[in-house]
Amino acid sequence: MPGGRLPLRIFEPRYLDMVRKCLKQGTGFGVCLIKQGSEVGPTPSTFPYGILIEIVDWDRDDSGLFLIVTQGVQKFRTISTKINQSGLMEGEVEMLPLEQKTFIPARYLELAELLHRALENVGPLLDYTEADFTDAVWVSGRLVELLPMTAELRHEMVAIDDPLERLEALQNFIHEHDD
Repeated sequence: MPGGRLPLRIFEPRYLDMVRKCLKQGTGFGVCLIKQGSEVGPTPSTFPYGILIEIVDWDRDDSGLFLIVTQGVQKFRTISTKINQSGLMEGEVEMLPLEQKTFIPARYLELAELLHRALENVGPLLDYTEADFTDAVWVSGRLVELLPMTAELRHEMVAIDDPLERLEALQNFIHEHDD
């Protein structure tokens, strides 16, 4: 989700080429959840909503492996995709409007508290120095990333364009799965 961090270890040639190109050109790349198939299969199908991400930190080990940390920038909707010669999925996308900061109403403060406790336990790669536990966009985005849910449900959450509606859906999800 926009504002979220995703650490990646890049070792496949197609992704090494993509990362080199992104670093050289100062661009990002898109990430979509796989709907059917697999990343290494013939032609995976992806869910239509994805996130443009940028590389915010990187290192390279002695074997040439890229260790990158990415951050979500903006949601998009996929219009079409194809697999290029190197096996990398490319696509035409429609960039969606950025969600505007929205203060969390009192009825959702328990979600911000839950997120705060969860982030204390995930380690330095997800050390959000610019955390905003008062913003429904930021809180709902991190919960979508961290909560254990199916790819289908995660995609449904990504597709919601109102952060308060997303918080309501997340609260319902949590209450349905309370033990």
